[in-house]
Amino acid sequence: SWPTGEFGGMGLEGAVRLGYRREMEAIEDPEERDAFYRKMVDRYYENGKATNMASFLEIDAVIDPAETRHWIVRGLKSLPSMEAKPSRAFIDTW
Repeated sequence: SWPTGEFGGMGLEGAVRLGYRREMEAIEDPEERDAFYRKMVDRYYENGKATNMASFLEIDAVIDPAETRHWIVRGLKSLPSMEAKPSRAFIDTW
């Protein structure tokens, strides 16, 4: 992943709304409820950053975006080479 990658089971804002619905409904003041919501969203974003996910071994690596081409080529080179199959004449039966 790139360092800017974000991970979560769903949209983080929606996850906060669903996961903390009861807590948010219990807060009567709209400004306080919004502050709680923003605090929890910020926490989810912090926990879902690629660097944090890599520290928990959820992803293999966090790479510099400039190294993307190198990693893709490396992955393609790791595949077994495919032998060319002899071509057969195609006959359309229609």
